[in-house]
Amino acid sequence: MGPARDGLVIRVGGQSRDGIRRSLLGAGVQLNAFAETLLAHAAFDDPGGRALRIVERTVEGLGLVGGAVQSRVFAAARSQGLELCPLVTGPYLRLALMDQADAPDSILSAGRAPAGALHVASAPVSEDAEYPRGFYLRVVDGKPWLRGYRCDDTYVWSPEQRVAFVLPEGPSGAG
Repeated sequence: MGPARDGLVIRVGGQSRDGIRRSLLGAGVQLNAFAETLLAHAAFDDPGGRALRIVERTVEGLGLVGGAVQSRVFAAARSQGLELCPLVTGPYLRLALMDQADAPDSILSAGRAPAGALHVASAPVSEDAEYPRGFYLRVVDGKPWLRGYRCDDTYVWSPEQRVAFVLPEGPSGAG
């Protein structure tokens, strides 16, 4: 997503788990093992769909100029009227952003937020520290990736880390 503050409206859900996997495969999207784990989660059992307005913010843009742990990043977003994305948002956002810029490096796993990544803010679906926390989108060497990630609440997200949230349509919930 570019600098537009009003976001991108995408349809999230509406496909079976197998359907979304076929869509990702057909688009040439690469998955890591953590993304595969997340795609097997019960959240993908209900194919009901809805439109969401997705906006991108940096951690610094949320007012956390020195970076912050995930819980503080999410709290800062909520205080600005943003919401966490449903877990199922990751694959649909990946498909909607196939024109994402190539990452500045091709390192896939380095124990830190990868350069050029867009993390999809979603509530953790497990208390197990070994279970992936959510998805991020990245393009490496021209190949689009949907990757799952793990972190605990001691890991500090850098100020320049980009995060996708839901911008609610308004107090009426209409949209």
